Amino acid sequence: MNDSHPEQLPQRPALEDTDWDRQRAWVEIDLAALAHNVRQIRSLLAPDTQIMAVVKADGYGHGAIEIARTIIAENVEWLAVATVTEGIELRSAGIVAPILILGAVNTNVQAQAIAKWGLQPTICTIEQAILLSKAIAKLAPGLPLTVHLKLDTGMSRLGADWQQAVAFYREVASLPYLRIGSLYSHLATADDLDPTVMELQIARFDRAIAAIGAAGYTIPLLHLANSAGILVSDRSHYNLVRPGLSLYGLYPAPHLQPKISLQPVLSVKARISQIKEIAAGTGVSYGHRFIADRDMQIAVVEIGYADGVPRRLSNRMQVAIRGCLVPQIGSITMDRIVLDVSQIPDLQVGEIVTILGRDGTIEITADDWANELGTISWEILCGFKHRLPRVS
Repeated sequence: MNDSHPEQLPQRPALEDTDWDRQRAWVEIDLAALAHNVRQIRSLLAPDTQIMAVVKADGYGHGAIEIARTIIAENVEWLAVATVTEGIELRSAGIVAPILILGAVNTNVQAQAIAKWGLQPTICTIEQAILLSKAIAKLAPGLPLTVHLKLDTGMSRLGADWQQAVAFYREVASLPYLRIGSLYSHLATADDLDPTVMELQIARFDRAIAAIGAAGYTIPLLHLANSAGILVSDRSHYNLVRPGLSLYGLYPAPHLQPKISLQPVLSVKARISQIKEIAAGTGVSYGHRFIADRDMQIAVVEIGYADGVPRRLSNRMQVAIRGCLVPQIGSITMDRIVLDVSQIPDLQVGEIVTILGRDGTIEITADDWANELGTISWEILCGFKHRLPRVS
């Protein structure tokens, strides 16, 4: 050993050179499937109806920047995010499409950032409008800021009372430095089999639009429909729609599947790190929540709840290897899961396991996990952590 330069210790190569984490586990993003989904959604719309793609929560866990670039290449006109920070991330990546901030803006810092980065805020109260107007007035030059007015037509969340739409619109329109770009609301139950509440919300939105028009105002854009609304009723389309989940290839409800042909965009893969034989009666993982009922071969896989595999799926999930379903056994741990691979002959360390996605004729979806856990696919998609690289 040459110890003349003891400070020159072996260095781990850069992540981009070795892809260490992808060797462990990763998320695959099918951008061709994403483009297909955009075209499918577009096929349901009138020629003059625009699309505002919802890419909040890092594009529902898919990676907002690459998602945005792909859908813009498919002529999607607008993007929507939840927070100012999410909007800045897209702008910093060179994305110039108009970006709507869906969340409320209540501070001068947020207002100044919105103006600096060319974002477009949602206005839910006159107080928010005044704050933004004053913030823009302090800038040099104080250019008009495009804002979007939100009405509460039945979600009982953000938005001004739809019955006060005219007064709300008038007050915002009277403020300097603000330009109204759209009026919108949000559907609460569009994915339900019973359309009663959705139809009530559409009727309320229509009444608000008519009242504003009767007061002499022209509204450039109107939008109400989320993914479910797009699929259920063209009466909710107006001249702009806001697809979210459907962009990523999942349906808001099973009964909506016949409406459109979507392709899941996200898959999750991991590698086997060890294979071993255990005897009948052997406990597996923390708490020995699984006891082998026979001699079996097990495989340890490098993915866990810190990556987004819910611990509540312990002993309740299956994965795919070589086109076969195999059960997960024992407690899901922070970094690893254990599989019963007794049925897979000659299995090797390093082989790829499909956690979510398609392997041959087998497909495991976020809906499968959501149904098992009593939750929704949106939560599953958004749960995959960023220590899993996104690979497209």
